[in-house]
Amino acid sequence: MARRLQGKVALITGGARGIGAAAARLFSQHGAKVVIADIRSDLGRSVSNQIQLESGHPVSYVQCDVASDSDMQNAVDAAVSTYGKLDIMYSNAGIAGERFDPLAKIKKEAFGKVFDVNVYGSFLAAKHAARVMVPRKSGTILLTGSAVTASYGTTPHMYSASKHAVVGLAKNLCVELGEFGIRVNCISSFGTPTPMGSESMGLDEKTLEEMFTTIGNMFSAVGNLKGVVLKPEDVAEAALNLVSDESKYLSGLNLLVDGGYCLKSAY
Repeated sequence: MARRLQGKVALITGGARGIGAAAARLFSQHGAKVVIADIRSDLGRSVSNQIQLESGHPVSYVQCDVASDSDMQNAVDAAVSTYGKLDIMYSNAGIAGERFDPLAKIKKEAFGKVFDVNVYGSFLAAKHAARVMVPRKSGTILLTGSAVTASYGTTPHMYSASKHAVVGLAKNLCVELGEFGIRVNCISSFGTPTPMGSESMGLDEKTLEEMFTTIGNMFSAVGNLKGVVLKPEDVAEAALNLVSDESKYLSGLNLLVDGGYCLKSAY
């Protein structure tokens, strides 16, 4: 297999599970030295060790609350001190917020929590990645949006608003950082059966694991592209394409991985 990230160093927030873990595994298979940054220490260490055994490439873990400036700084510094540089920042960590509470019942604290993780966390990831990428005049930053940036009414208000903010942030960063040879893109996927989904639906992870097939079929039923169930590995493949050198002139893009769902929704 051609190793598309050979010699690269990648930091993935929210890398202990779901799409982040799938990306960490795929990036490592393609030759990257991967740092998993996640708030779940036991799971993060376990996943990083497992991926390293599978791929034979270095994978390390650092505990990180993405809404903490010092934690995000430490994660980037750990990547640089361990591997000598940082080529890829994949800001993947996020939360969904409360389940479809009516507008009148949404509290400031709930809204703020989602923005702290999804928006401020993405900002901090980009800020500290740029801190080490700008002097080298190279690197790529990938932020996580959502298909809700092109469709409406299917997710809680704070989640939808936060993901629109992330896409706007990515485009603004693209303009500033392009001067230094740094690419900034956003990846926005349709619904996938992940642990974050279990939390937003009020399910524990064991129940979610038992329902993965059911949930995948449910997403497929409401999606546009029939006969295909979107999995975390599919989003990881799209992320690999955006952070690899094959996409060296792609910047400011919000890539929808939605099987045409948002087009159907708009129609």
